[in-house]
Amino acid sequence: MSKIVGIDLGTTFSCVAAMEGGKPRVLTGSDGSGTTPSVVSYGDETLVGEPARRQAAAAPEATVTASKRLIGRRFASEEVKWMQQQNSYRIVASSNGDAHIRVTGKTVSPQEVAAEVLSAMRTVASDALGTDDLKAVVTVPAYFNDAQRQATRVAGKIAGMEVVRIINEPTAAALAHGIGVDF
Repeated sequence: MSKIVGIDLGTTFSCVAAMEGGKPRVLTGSDGSGTTPSVVSYGDETLVGEPARRQAAAAPEATVTASKRLIGRRFASEEVKWMQQQNSYRIVASSNGDAHIRVTGKTVSPQEVAAEVLSAMRTVASDALGTDDLKAVVTVPAYFNDAQRQATRVAGKIAGMEVVRIINEPTAAALAHGIGVDF
């Protein structure tokens, strides 16, 4: 039977947790941290998390940050126009009009970038729980529309995980409060 983990796919940091003994536990990576920077750097190898964040100084045009803001968005949207002014990587229009990212001579979708982060979260969970048979509940901002929610589901699939539910971040907070989670 699959283990279900909760993933906060954050704009800046991401985190994964699981229920153990009736209590939620944030799972830590090999570095001992409970959070992973939501940063992906493309080059000879693809780096995720802290190694990617360190790479940002040397190769800012090949390092993608805050890509969650692009997921499920059209290239012509106001948010994408704003993002083009804020980032060192290039945002381009895909053939269907969605926002994609141009790095190191290739074009990647925001879903592919999110999948790299989700894959890192999957590795943390697999290592901590001792199983590769994982499904996920992923939190997203309450303002995410259907396209953004579907794009998040696609990112999970690319990462090799079934996303069984997408829930709003405020809903997750209310649920945690309702079950008496003490952080």
